[in-house]
Amino acid sequence: MDRDIHYIFTPIQEELLCFHKTTDTELINPALPYHRHDAYEIYLFLRGNAYMYLEQSCYKLVPGDLIIISPGEMHRCICIDNQMYERIGLNIKKSALERLSSGRSNLLACFESHPLGQNNLTRLSREQTVLYCRLADQLITCLGSEAYGQDLLTESYATRLLVFINTLYQSSTCSSNNLMPALVSHTMTYIKEHLAEAISSEQLEQEFHYSSKYISRLFREHTGLTVRSYIIDQRISLAKSHLSAGNSVAEACELSGFSDYANFIRSFTKITGISPGRYAKKNASLQE
Repeated sequence: MDRDIHYIFTPIQEELLCFHKTTDTELINPALPYHRHDAYEIYLFLRGNAYMYLEQSCYKLVPGDLIIISPGEMHRCICIDNQMYERIGLNIKKSALERLSSGRSNLLACFESHPLGQNNLTRLSREQTVLYCRLADQLITCLGSEAYGQDLLTESYATRLLVFINTLYQSSTCSSNNLMPALVSHTMTYIKEHLAEAISSEQLEQEFHYSSKYISRLFREHTGLTVRSYIIDQRISLAKSHLSAGNSVAEACELSGFSDYANFIRSFTKITGISPGRYAKKNASLQE
């Protein structure tokens, strides 16, 4: 179909990671592809000229835009010039979110209350942005200190920040304009709906009445991925769901649209960093 380009999987080693970065020379490569983390991510945009691509949506960011991203959501941020680029990032594992939550206050709520790739954006006022920055900077200071009591203060500031984020998300009335070209969005939807079937360039041409070269070029321009890479990624994601549900490796291979078992094993291992058999065993042990 077109030359293979895989998305970037970026594992997060720490259970909790927070950073506040300002750069005046960074021009993020427009070819940087969609990627995922194995942790939840909260991204606050403060300065720059940037677009956030998230699944089938694209947003022109303005200062104070807060993006909520789950581990399963593919995303990328593209700076289109070398203006000062400032942002605050928070990556947190599910284990930490569950530990900091209570029976009354679920800190995962902001991630779980919207469909995949939809309603991820909340727009903060100037006052809310100032408070968010203050809490995040206090958390960053604690994370970098080994002084007495800093571990307790870290969890305290993290909890305050996450409560603030959930409160903002619940009260948000923000509606942002989705700038993703309809052809790219529709191609993504078509692929997701036909993963268990063979998907060819000819089928996409017949479905959308554009040449496969044009579809591929536009798709790669806005996702950083080839159409083929996106299909493989989505099939691997579906296979993970089947393995988690208790299906065998052979069943997951067939149900997720792979026609070649060896290629399935190779692709799964390359993208996830673990073989499907080991993934199934690891997932089963976590559920016991």
